[in-house]
Amino acid sequence: MSGIAGFYQNKYDFKENPVWPNKLRAMKESLQEVPSGTTFLYPHAGMVSTTDSAFFSGLGSIFLCGELYNANDLRGFLVSYLQSGETESDAGIILNGYLAIGTGFFKQLNGIFAFAIYDERRDCLLIVRDPLGAKPLFYQQYEDCFVFGSAQKALFAYGINPCADRESFCEVLGLGPARTPGHGVYCAMREVLPGHMIIKGPGYYRDEAFFTLQGLEHVDTAEETRDKVSWLINDNIKRQLTSPASLGILLSGGLDSSLVAAFARQELNKAGGRLKTFSFDFVGSKENFKPSAFQSSLDRPFVGIMAAALGSEHTYLECDSLTQADYLDKAVDARDLPCMADIESSLLYFAGEVAKDCPVVLTGEGADEIFGGYPWFHKEELWQKNLFPWSYDLSVRTALLKEDFLDSLGLTEYVQHAYTKSLAETPRFEGDNETETRRREIAWLNIRWFMATLLNRLNRAGTAAGLLTRTPLADIRLLQYVYNIPWALKCENGKTKSLLINAGQDLLPLEILYRKKSPYPKTYDQGYEKLLAKRLLERVTDLASPLRPIIDVTKVKAYIAGGFNYGMPWYGQLMAGPQMLAYLLQIDYWMRKYRLTI
Repeated sequence: MSGIAGFYQNKYDFKENPVWPNKLRAMKESLQEVPSGTTFLYPHAGMVSTTDSAFFSGLGSIFLCGELYNANDLRGFLVSYLQSGETESDAGIILNGYLAIGTGFFKQLNGIFAFAIYDERRDCLLIVRDPLGAKPLFYQQYEDCFVFGSAQKALFAYGINPCADRESFCEVLGLGPARTPGHGVYCAMREVLPGHMIIKGPGYYRDEAFFTLQGLEHVDTAEETRDKVSWLINDNIKRQLTSPASLGILLSGGLDSSLVAAFARQELNKAGGRLKTFSFDFVGSKENFKPSAFQSSLDRPFVGIMAAALGSEHTYLECDSLTQADYLDKAVDARDLPCMADIESSLLYFAGEVAKDCPVVLTGEGADEIFGGYPWFHKEELWQKNLFPWSYDLSVRTALLKEDFLDSLGLTEYVQHAYTKSLAETPRFEGDNETETRRREIAWLNIRWFMATLLNRLNRAGTAAGLLTRTPLADIRLLQYVYNIPWALKCENGKTKSLLINAGQDLLPLEILYRKKSPYPKTYDQGYEKLLAKRLLERVTDLASPLRPIIDVTKVKAYIAGGFNYGMPWYGQLMAGPQMLAYLLQIDYWMRKYRLTI
């Protein structure tokens, strides 16, 4: 697992006490089982990285987790500011750009990153997170020190005890697996907001945005719009093809991943490279699959069509029910929190299998949030609800909770407040009519909440499995441009994601181009359902289970006896059935692991 961590204060010298190198070592070990990378201790700051993505100058140092996609552009920009040879690495580009220009340089960065800079000139620490929030970065003021890390476990390794309060459980039970932007779930812990930087110095603390999404008038014609979207997608993919000899694509057979694969194939053809594709499914899917409103078809037939069209070296990966269930706890270990239940446990398993064969992959993640692919962009009864459209029915979430515990939480009010606050932050354009304003609000909620959750899921699973994932459709330039395109162009002639369809018109088979959206695959094995039910009953009937003050055991037994409802959404397109039971198992494991109490 790659990551960064560290601490800062300016009252005493860290080098005078051996406890501080030990803390740095513990923080590094928490992020990677076999520690490597770089450690550095200043009188007032200590920083670690589990990779070699660090850079030092006589004026400061940077520890980076992530990568830049516009490094060459930035090198050219910095020529007039710096001597040659100082911007070979991404970390060197960022540090020297900051030292030469200041924090204003950060707005030019394109990539996924979390980094920490110690500025020796001003004796201050900066921690910075990418605009889309793909890379996590947590922090907490603890006693004399400002402590940070790219995973919460790094802060625990420093010596901060995990603690949960009412807000923690409102986050997990009311909003999870999403989180309120900036909320670290654990008591007093925060997360750097996407596109923000925290500056901590002698006697001051500042939280500032270096990127803000803007609501602007769209002035391009329909043809110009379609051409620019296609160009941006292709340019993103070119920038992310750092190894043209061989490239991996996570291929679902849907429009988004297929479009990424097709553009990548064009670039690889020029370089004579190989394209490897990987698809995910579950043992027994063909026999057990039942079409629903949320998933009308299996991926495999469409994957076969697309892999043949690409001429790729394709690998079909399958996960069995026992593995998927066993990985529920491992997913919590990777995320430090309950997460997307069996969706995340299987992704973690699949990422590990892909990493054995291909260290870097591109995916189609982010397209639905940016281009309006989800049902709540289109169904008025969903986007008119005065709550998060992917999780509007809180009764699904509260059905198994004890009444007294639920009353003590104020969960409904908490979720409503989170929704209202986010809605008020929507980047607006005064020229929008009422309908376009509401569509812009839905887009903003998806970007701020849903996309951040999925990008974080992908990044944390990949990082834990040793797989580097890149998302060319979740790009900040593409986001800023598409956010302001009127809905009539985003959904031209009623075609969902018509801009992506246009981009793939001459590249994709018709079956792929017009395939109905299908979410990340799920298992339909009834044996998996029974396995989850058995494990949950074992845990909730254990008198030592931390779930007992939360969950009504009688309700759990009745729910399991009544069968599972695949038609009721719990979160997005996750059903209130096996996924919800799996989430409860994750909560139980999370509370046991960190010894959390109500």
